[in-house]
Amino acid sequence: MSIDLVYIVIVLVVILLSMTLHEAMHAYVGYWLGDNTARLQGRLTLNPIKHIDPFLTIVLPVTLALLGLPIFGGARPVPFNPNNVRFGEWGAALIAASGPLTNLIIAFVGFGIWVVLGTPATGIASQIFGAIVSVNLGFFVFNSIPIPPLDGSRVLYALAPEFFRRGMEFVERYGIIVVFAIVLLAGPAIGTLMSTAINFFIDVFSHIFSIPVI
Repeated sequence: MSIDLVYIVIVLVVILLSMTLHEAMHAYVGYWLGDNTARLQGRLTLNPIKHIDPFLTIVLPVTLALLGLPIFGGARPVPFNPNNVRFGEWGAALIAASGPLTNLIIAFVGFGIWVVLGTPATGIASQIFGAIVSVNLGFFVFNSIPIPPLDGSRVLYALAPEFFRRGMEFVERYGIIVVFAIVLLAGPAIGTLMSTAINFFIDVFSHIFSIPVI
């Protein structure tokens, strides 16, 4: 088995686990805020099969990993009924934010364990922790972009005027098509944004743990 194949397997496993936690957190927070939709549709679970989107969860991030580009992606959106959620649009924003924030926490904890264990700069352990940090930071940054149907758009719903919300709802209907178009048309810009943001957070993590940037 080549090193590249080993790395792709590691990345794929990290993606599946990370996105499962991301989507499950959406479902659990929605349930906590009073909405039963995710539970009724079988999404209140840590079973990755229930959350996978073939393109966003597997094809896109693995392709990016093979190309050596910043890794990002998503999963099948967890459904919720905003009419059932406490705190209205702010409750919906909290549901949306819980997914990317979960990825940020995973990246931070993974980075901290990496530092504490003092793993060498090369080898399987380095690839595993490197994937945990880079994949989760990539998911955090990408899903925080405030464009429907990405999670970051839900924060805008809570802040934007009514006419702007209606426009976002129109865009959100096209879901995966919008995401695909963003990746296709704005690939270089997204790559630059991802690299800059990921490096920023790695720098922050390094300062918190008082080590040089990895």
